[in-house]
Amino acid sequence: MFQVARNILVTGTNQGIGFGLVKELVKLNPPPGHIFATCMNPPGPESKALQNFASQHGNTHIIQLDVTNVSSISRAASEVESHLKGQGLNLLINNAGRNSHAYYLENVNQEDMLLSYKTNTVGPLLMVKEFLPLLKKAAKETTNDKVGSPKAVVVNMSSIIGSIGYGFDPSLTEMPPSYQYRASKTALNMVNACLAVELKKDGISSVLLYPGWVKTDLGLELAPMTVEESTKGLVKVIDGLDPSSSGTFLDWEGNKIVW
Repeated sequence: MFQVARNILVTGTNQGIGFGLVKELVKLNPPPGHIFATCMNPPGPESKALQNFASQHGNTHIIQLDVTNVSSISRAASEVESHLKGQGLNLLINNAGRNSHAYYLENVNQEDMLLSYKTNTVGPLLMVKEFLPLLKKAAKETTNDKVGSPKAVVVNMSSIIGSIGYGFDPSLTEMPPSYQYRASKTALNMVNACLAVELKKDGISSVLLYPGWVKTDLGLELAPMTVEESTKGLVKVIDGLDPSSSGTFLDWEGNKIVW
């Protein structure tokens, strides 16, 4: 897996897809040097499963991080840097996100729209900005891996319902408009396109991944796919990334999505 088996950070890991990714990534062979599992409230009861998991895996570190808070992101970056002791961060997975029950126009309000944008769009952008020195460091490190494989990758978790290209697909128009969620993910897609262009000179790839419709608090029980099925696929797709993947939107099976 290019250099992904070195040092990894995943946001929003106390449950759902984030926690599932941590459990899959720890199985890599060779194992990662460090997995930084971030969440808003590490000591809280909602993070109990993550706490128990980390206690059994010495390379997994739980770090407090609120992607809507710049100071929190900055503190997390400093803490990660202290763990790395001069090494870089090879993989940043921006997984943390939010949805709400304001699905229809009659429920839309300014506060909800802005909070989703702050979490789903601005948060990932600021994460890349704050962790860029560590990503650059990883990109400059030498590797014995296959020629042409990326050494530093940003993965932004998006959704097919944020795709303008698929926005009027009949199967999607049957779903609620979910203005705040769709619009924030559409904006994230453009953020990723911009990152892919700007970070190319630094040897850093930036990719959008869609985990599928998954049984989580966000995806609900109606979803057809389990967290384990989704995260196994996502890790396999990440394993196959190369520089040409930068700027693309892929699903959990590696299929391209128009964004």
